[in-house]
Amino acid sequence: MSSLYETTEPSVVNEEMLQKAVEEQGPQNKAGLIAKEEGIQYDEVIQLRLDYRNILKIEHLWEFSSLRKLQLDNNIIEKIQGLEKLTNLEWLENMDALKNLQILSIGNNLISQLDNITYLRKCKNLRTLNLAGNPVCKEENYKMFVAAYLSDLVYLDFRLLDEQTREKAFTQYQYAIEEITLSDVQEQRTAEAQNRTEQELRLHEEAFVEHLNGPDLFDSMYADDPEAAKLACLPGVSTLLESYKTQLVAFCMQMFEVGLTHHTRRQNEVESFFTCFHEAVADNQQRAAQITADFEKSRRQAMAGMQKVADTRLLEAQITNCSEEITQLSQTLMTLELQLVDQLEDITKDFERNISDMVGSFIEYVQGIFVQCRDLENYHHEKLLEIAEATLEKVAKNVLGEDLPDDVRLLFVDKDTVVNAVSTSHDTHLLKIDNREDELMTRVNRWMNSLMKSIHDETIKRNCKRISEIHNYADYVREQLEKMRLQEHH
Repeated sequence: MSSLYETTEPSVVNEEMLQKAVEEQGPQNKAGLIAKEEGIQYDEVIQLRLDYRNILKIEHLWEFSSLRKLQLDNNIIEKIQGLEKLTNLEWLENMDALKNLQILSIGNNLISQLDNITYLRKCKNLRTLNLAGNPVCKEENYKMFVAAYLSDLVYLDFRLLDEQTREKAFTQYQYAIEEITLSDVQEQRTAEAQNRTEQELRLHEEAFVEHLNGPDLFDSMYADDPEAAKLACLPGVSTLLESYKTQLVAFCMQMFEVGLTHHTRRQNEVESFFTCFHEAVADNQQRAAQITADFEKSRRQAMAGMQKVADTRLLEAQITNCSEEITQLSQTLMTLELQLVDQLEDITKDFERNISDMVGSFIEYVQGIFVQCRDLENYHHEKLLEIAEATLEKVAKNVLGEDLPDDVRLLFVDKDTVVNAVSTSHDTHLLKIDNREDELMTRVNRWMNSLMKSIHDETIKRNCKRISEIHNYADYVREQLEKMRLQEHH
């Protein structure tokens, strides 16, 4: 290994390293400045080099979802791991498992364990693997191990894996491969199930109804209720609780199902708005582009003609006329932009009114259901209080036919203690219901406000950029005219 590894501190892939690498390897000069100003999106990066950086561990690459070529050779990496999310990678120079990975070059690192090779089974399209220069290459069974566990591999360390080697490798590792294959299948099934669960939860969160499709609200009410366990021991309370839970879960399911329906309607409205918005912009841009192209064609012809004019007065008249045409073009493009601004404003106002109505309708429905939840809790409170007071009377007369735990009997020293216990439980439940309602309404309103703010901000940003483009183009063609005037005077 190079002495570089002995003199430089080991490093990890962090945000600073990635940002610097992307900027260094991205567009340069004016294109680079524009890219830096607008911000480079990691999920759009196709190639990235991180070689010769003394990297010990790979991290923070999950945002590079479109990466196809990644160079990480000549570092000090010890394990092949951590790139599962880079599903578009086709060519990787050092590390992990990407579904579309075809060529993996991990030369001159510190990979020493054969077990690292099994990780690459996740790369279903891997056909070429280079591990040359790693300690693992010195293992006695290195070639056989790789050929057995990566059965679709064609080239290893720049050499073809022949059929005889494959057959011998499979025979040697047959049972181990069968075992790991079963493990891979189970792992895939587990991952798929987890992914489905996560996708469902994301959908429920986007609809603001997560955990309302079951007893979560009821369970949370009693989990934080210090008196719940004691009161549940009273005669007849278990039946009361079962009925209460069934009805409360039914209310929650109503909110859940209606929430998903409203979410679909909101999403359709959002998609319709952006389709209309982008169509308006595209149509305006097409018209502006045609006007500019016609002007540019005429301008070039005029410039070519002016170069042949010998009469200074005639040339000056033509320059003046061209300057007036530039002003007219600028005014035309500005008028077109103002028309677009008005059009987008109308589209946005209609959308804001529609989405506000949708959110308001959803909130109104949710508030109505939560009122029913509170009414149900109040009814339950009254029934529980009746049971508690009846139990107190029986305890006082020593005619209670059931044994109560000692901590429960302590509630029945007097009526105030019993009433306070039941009231504390009731207050806890109401607070949970209120908090869940507040959370839902706060989030849906925050979503709407954030969406509208982003739309307004992007509209202003687009408008400012377009005005700047018009001014810049007008300034450019005027500079060309001025250069021609100066050349004529000289």
